[in-house]
Amino acid sequence: MIIEGKPDYTNLNFPDAPKNRPYVYINMIMSTDGRIIIDNTEEGLGSATDRRLMRELRVNADVVLCGASTLRINGASSRLGDPNLISLRKQRSKTDAPMAAVITNTGNLPLDSVFFQGSDFEAVVYTGEIVPAEKLTLLQNSRRRVFQLPAENSIEWMLDHMRNSLGIEYLLLEGGANINGQFLSANLVDEYFLTIGPKIVNNTTPLTPFSLNDEQLSEKLTNLELLSIAANKKTDEIFLRYKIKH
Repeated sequence: MIIEGKPDYTNLNFPDAPKNRPYVYINMIMSTDGRIIIDNTEEGLGSATDRRLMRELRVNADVVLCGASTLRINGASSRLGDPNLISLRKQRSKTDAPMAAVITNTGNLPLDSVFFQGSDFEAVVYTGEIVPAEKLTLLQNSRRRVFQLPAENSIEWMLDHMRNSLGIEYLLLEGGANINGQFLSANLVDEYFLTIGPKIVNNTTPLTPFSLNDEQLSEKLTNLELLSIAANKKTDEIFLRYKIKH
């Protein structure tokens, strides 16, 4: 479907979630030369329209997940920031905001951030098996629930836990690049929402929306099915929605 202007992401009618994991959709923004950060942050790549669509995508989610580096840089939360969007969730018998979640292998998280201090949304922390004991204790003493992941198949374990212990059906993954790559390598992504910002960054940072840190994970070619495209002349952005071909 080709759209002129801004798409509506408030009611996406996703398929039913699998029994062993949530339905997973990723939202990212990149420049026309494929970069996802400027000066170590994605701020400056997108417009207010892109940020609005990010919040619309959250309307459909039961949990919003990010990696630890994204939380450290952006102070992530799952807030919607708009009473009208909150009202849409209430009409669907959902909480005002999705649950927020973060995954960390080091336990190095800012406990003074909105993720930990916000009282208007629920949040959980998933930690790797090698998190130092003192870091783990600090996290466990925070106001958030903490779950330790096994050494093997940790992403699969986390998604099964979300689906069958927390009742999560729809998971929105908001980066960063490494966790996106891990999900994609494990064949655990169902849809991919991408904003192309009207900028050429021309920096030396190699990060793309999917850039793995783990050298043990092999290169993976993934085919996509285009579900919709919106060209917004007001912002000169392109908004793409893809289905992952499994």
